[in-house]
Amino acid sequence: MHLWRTLLAVGVLAAFAARAAPIYKWTDASGVVHYSDQPGPGAKQITVDVDLVHTAPVQGPVDSGPAAPPPAAYAHFVIDSPTREQSFFSEAVPVHLTMQPALQPGHELHWTLNGKPLVAHAGQQQFSLPDLPRGEFTLTATVIDAGSNRTLNTDSVTFYEHRPSILNPHTHRPR
Repeated sequence: MHLWRTLLAVGVLAAFAARAAPIYKWTDASGVVHYSDQPGPGAKQITVDVDLVHTAPVQGPVDSGPAAPPPAAYAHFVIDSPTREQSFFSEAVPVHLTMQPALQPGHELHWTLNGKPLVAHAGQQQFSLPDLPRGEFTLTATVIDAGSNRTLNTDSVTFYEHRPSILNPHTHRPR
């Protein structure tokens, strides 16, 4: 019985420790803005707060302080593809975000896959993820207000990539 209580306590502490994820932002010599979980030269730390996750439709941003102007409200800010719990079988995963109104001036669109930034797809509302390994993946889109570093997140979407097994190479998509 004590093992169960210990595991529960560790789980609760881990949940509180994971509430905010540091992300670093910097501009390189070519003027390209980068975001990463590792700092680059001249990087500033911004914090993506898990408490600012919203479900659609979004009525407006969560107030995190009186001085920071909120990001513009998006009436619809949802990942349409992949859908929740969708399975893919050795194929590229199509990604599509619906956002109304369009991305506002001064806002930046960023993606994370399993908590890691997808830098190559920043600013894109539609792309594909080819050659993912077998496993479970979680995708999230985030709008960052460049002026105030306030964020607005979509609900995370969990999906699965299935690959033929090395032990059973004839595994195929169920019908």
